[in-house]
Amino acid sequence: MTGKVRPYLFYDSAVSICATCLRRVEAKILIKGDDVFLEKWCPEHGRERVLIADDAAYYRKSREVFIKAPEMPLRFNTPQHWGCPYDCGLCPEHMQHSCLTLVELTDHCNLKCPVCYAGSGPHRTGFRDLATIERMLDAVVANEGEPDVVQLSGGEPTLHPQFFDVLDAAKRRPIRHLMVNTNGLRIAKEPEFAARLAEYQPGFELYLQFDSLRDEVHQELRGARLRDIRLRALENLNRHDISTTLVVTVKKGLNDGELGEIIDFALQQPCVRGVTFQPIQDAGRNENFDPAKHRLTLSEVRRRILEQTPRFAPEDLIPVPCNPDCLAMAYALKLGNDVVPLTRFVSPQTLVEAGRNTIVVERDEGLRAKVFELFATNHSPESQACSLSDLLCCLPQVQAPQDWTYRNVFRVLIMQFIDAHSFDLRAVKKSCVHIAQPDGRIIPFDTFNLFYRDEQAQRLQQLRDEIRPAPVATLIEEADA
Repeated sequence: MTGKVRPYLFYDSAVSICATCLRRVEAKILIKGDDVFLEKWCPEHGRERVLIADDAAYYRKSREVFIKAPEMPLRFNTPQHWGCPYDCGLCPEHMQHSCLTLVELTDHCNLKCPVCYAGSGPHRTGFRDLATIERMLDAVVANEGEPDVVQLSGGEPTLHPQFFDVLDAAKRRPIRHLMVNTNGLRIAKEPEFAARLAEYQPGFELYLQFDSLRDEVHQELRGARLRDIRLRALENLNRHDISTTLVVTVKKGLNDGELGEIIDFALQQPCVRGVTFQPIQDAGRNENFDPAKHRLTLSEVRRRILEQTPRFAPEDLIPVPCNPDCLAMAYALKLGNDVVPLTRFVSPQTLVEAGRNTIVVERDEGLRAKVFELFATNHSPESQACSLSDLLCCLPQVQAPQDWTYRNVFRVLIMQFIDAHSFDLRAVKKSCVHIAQPDGRIIPFDTFNLFYRDEQAQRLQQLRDEIRPAPVATLIEEADA
């Protein structure tokens, strides 16, 4: 016996990809103190160790406690042929239906953001025609039946010449919650545009880019000083009470010190239903981005939120069971000037055993009774949890009766996308944020940016050519036999 031990805990094996060549490689998950690392080895490019969490206890809880049975779409779109992640999608190997599906209307944009994952900008002038967009919407409906959330995106989708025709087409379909991902320029500059958007409520929300309260941050992330634009957009949205989520791209050392301030600001806006924080990923244009210096993990963003605002405690900001590696959430009620966190009252078992990853609230007095039950003194934590189980998920589908409305909901969501550095095949298979394609495929957002977008498709074909495919593609009936 040598008595020597390795200076870390070997937690699990993993399958990853080399960040240089994108080939599948063997990996392992290591825990050293509070830090969790993904260590991988490529025969050509050597060893790489990547921080994937700075809170080992939270990471282990997300993998060991907040895990639920996979929920399938109504159909799969591609067979298994080359193996995950080269068969997207969705192929029968995928382990989660689409909680949120993006439909990109255009690559054209009135900004050229240095961190744009889509590489959009004024130089890209094409728009998808309405018939193609309708086929994409139909593909989402065919997969989901009643899609939980469909998000119209781009580029800048509000620039599409038939934008309102697209909204009409989406509203004709059984989509529970329709969102528009926007930089807000048209909303700020054209009050009549905001007024027309209000006509699409309820079940309609804006996903408004809002990275900071400081112009220098907008300049670095978006290539323009946009603070006044954002404030004018919010002024118009507040005027019409259009449900809005503020979306913050978080870059280490740039705006990760103002997360609590942004939450406090959001709570003062009547139209804002929550804030989504998206730590920056190494995908797309990403100018002046150094993964070693600028990457942030979900747990790092979570810790900064808890450090910067007293409104939420650790038990409020919890993993989302459909994809706990990449999603964390906190739900609260806005009651006048008070914010009452709700997630602390719900047991992990309640969330794990719940049905589809949607918020389903009875449109009757039942909702009022359940909210009152939460604050009653004669209920155990178990009964309190059961009374709120229908309120809680990563998604914003809330339709409440009478004076308890979606206006009373406030959520904080951390949405971490996977890049080549942090790629863990187990987590990728549980991705629930997907992107629709004109040919009917529904591709996980993470793998789309790595392998399927624009020039990346050429590298994907090279990787496929290196793989000897199975003689017969595996069908879903075989996969689940």
